[in-house]
Amino acid sequence: MDARERIWRERGLREAVLAGDEAAWRQWYDETCPELLAYVLWRCGGLRDHAEEVLQETWLTAVRRLPSFDPSAGSFAGWLRGIAANVLRNRFRSAQRRHQPPLSPTADGEAAAELLRREQAELVARALAALPEHYEAALRARYLEGRGVPEIALARGESVKAVESLLTRARQAFRAIYPYDE
Repeated sequence: MDARERIWRERGLREAVLAGDEAAWRQWYDETCPELLAYVLWRCGGLRDHAEEVLQETWLTAVRRLPSFDPSAGSFAGWLRGIAANVLRNRFRSAQRRHQPPLSPTADGEAAAELLRREQAELVARALAALPEHYEAALRARYLEGRGVPEIALARGESVKAVESLLTRARQAFRAIYPYDE
């Protein structure tokens, strides 16, 4: 579907939803939710409980702000990802202000492994939230969506070399933020 068709379709869905058409809302939700869930799970480091909370808050925000959604400014899916990214940033800022101590392993081996996995996932999620949007988008396209560099370059309207350079800088920025031990 080209941009004009998408804009026309999303304007129609937006107007139908605002007029109270539940079937239109269900259709839009069903079309966008799987992609949004994958994005949020990735941004939450795979922590499903965190992802579900962020997803719920994202949809609540989208419902409240739907009148401000402008299909000509971007897709509904992109708009939802932007809301989710803001929800994540706000959550991480709040957590940092509360100075939550890191999780510590217990004597129980399985519990310790789970705590360590969750702690690492939290650190990944925080690092992704701290990245500039264009770095996060490049890493998402490459590693979450599994798109090749030529495909990303075509979608961005850039050369393959430019995208390779962008991915290199994005990985470097991620490593600078992510406090991992080698």
